[in-house]
Amino acid sequence: MTTLETPLVVALNRLLQSESWARDRLAPFAGEVLEIRAAPLPPLRLGIAADGQLARDLPAAGPSLVITVRPEALAAAVKGEDHLMRAIDVAGNAGLAAEVMFLVRHLRPDVEEELAKYVGDLAAQRLAGLARSAAAWHADAARRIAGSLMEYAVEEKQLLAKRGALEDIAAAGARLRDGLERIERRIERLEGGR
Repeated sequence: MTTLETPLVVALNRLLQSESWARDRLAPFAGEVLEIRAAPLPPLRLGIAADGQLARDLPAAGPSLVITVRPEALAAAVKGEDHLMRAIDVAGNAGLAAEVMFLVRHLRPDVEEELAKYVGDLAAQRLAGLARSAAAWHADAARRIAGSLMEYAVEEKQLLAKRGALEDIAAAGARLRDGLERIERRIERLEGGR
């Protein structure tokens, strides 16, 4: 197991322990291995135990499911969950893939409950609210920055063309092609008349 796998397995198992429905969905895939690839990190291999939790000791067999997180996933995550999911490639056991993707979409840690164990209910509620506000602010800032960069590329530096300009160029190209075809036909007629 790599340095990253142990804390990841512990964190995911802690989350799975609090959600019996999630363990029930993974239990039928006991003994299978899934591998997560996200360059430049080393591949993470996670085994599924009979109780639906993740196993630390992996079977010698290769992975049943390989999940590849493409480099554009971080930028896609800013746009939303659907964009993020399009930046992830899945290969292998289709049933296991469906369950893992379902869990990715629906399994969420109860941060407030976990924090309440250490700082109390009221403080946990306020800290979680502060964290949600900060995350929303960062997501909004990222969307605004992306929009500003796009506007700069289109308007200021003209690195990208506007849709209308591209349509004008395409129409001009079509007119040029039609004109060339007419000239070629004339030349053929003139050569044929000799």
